[in-house]
Amino acid sequence: MSQTTPVTTIETDAVIIGAGPCGLFAVFELGLLDIKCHLIDILDKVGGQCSELYPEKPIYDIPALPIVTGQQLTDSLMEQIKPFGAHFHLGERVDGLQREPDGRFRLATDNGKEFLTKVVIIAAGGGSFTPKRPPLEGIERYEGTSVFYAVRKMEAFRDKDVLIVGGGDSALDWTINLQPIARSLTLMHRRDEFRGAPHSVDQMRSLVASGKMKLLIGQATHLHGAGGELSHVTIKTKEGESKIDCNRLLPFFGLTMKLGPVANWGLNLHENLVPVDTERFETSEKRIFAIGDINTYPGKLKLILSGFHEAALMSQAAHKIVYPDKKLLFQYTTSSSSLQKKLGVK
Repeated sequence: MSQTTPVTTIETDAVIIGAGPCGLFAVFELGLLDIKCHLIDILDKVGGQCSELYPEKPIYDIPALPIVTGQQLTDSLMEQIKPFGAHFHLGERVDGLQREPDGRFRLATDNGKEFLTKVVIIAAGGGSFTPKRPPLEGIERYEGTSVFYAVRKMEAFRDKDVLIVGGGDSALDWTINLQPIARSLTLMHRRDEFRGAPHSVDQMRSLVASGKMKLLIGQATHLHGAGGELSHVTIKTKEGESKIDCNRLLPFFGLTMKLGPVANWGLNLHENLVPVDTERFETSEKRIFAIGDINTYPGKLKLILSGFHEAALMSQAAHKIVYPDKKLLFQYTTSSSSLQKKLGVK
């Protein structure tokens, strides 16, 4: 950025890096304590991995919600935090962080914005993530039209000839979920052993046994088509080479997770995760907190509900920083008229 480029400086109580479920719920917990937030996310929409990777995939372990999709959970969280007027800066990456003489932090984004904030909350999930691309010549020509690394809308696969490649949970889950609406569905894996949940493997094998889908042990070697549209794929199995009709390909080869600029902020790191204490969820740097999948501590469970718990305790600690002279009175939303007023229900 040149020296003549004007810089927008935004002053706020808290900056949350990451607008996934944990970052969104942190807005709620902080809002109850009158802490104003700005959220920055490298993705162009809120929801983090829930919206980016599995918006229509069912989630079964959110308390009081027997079944909810990633997008439904995101939508509900956005509705819940409406009273607090959080500001979102999407499609931006936080590149720099430095501490000011008064203890606040100055964050700079790749979009020319600067933030002055009293606390920083890292809720960046696994960091910035990109799907691993299969080593297939010319696959780039089909990406976004016939080749997809995530299922955004299930309807895009209705009445299509779908080939799913992979042996983990994502491959198995989408095999089971897409089979009822696809014209044909084939799952291919390099060996007849799967890394996914046993019950998902059993469901898949049951569909194969009943003739509702095919299972092939082998690998894709070449893509065929024109104008970005797949027509068929060359595959190699122990029987030799053959071709399979396919106009939708879903390769699930895993994700490459990178911590990104956070790795350069001087925080103690452990295997690309940020260690925190379990009282405040503060990092090795005072006033910088980490919640959700990006943190680590003894007994850590990478569950959304764990991240919600971490957001609640982090917010209590953040209040002491934002309002050092104000005593924090713990209150329940069920009985506190002041909290209910903030929520617009009183």
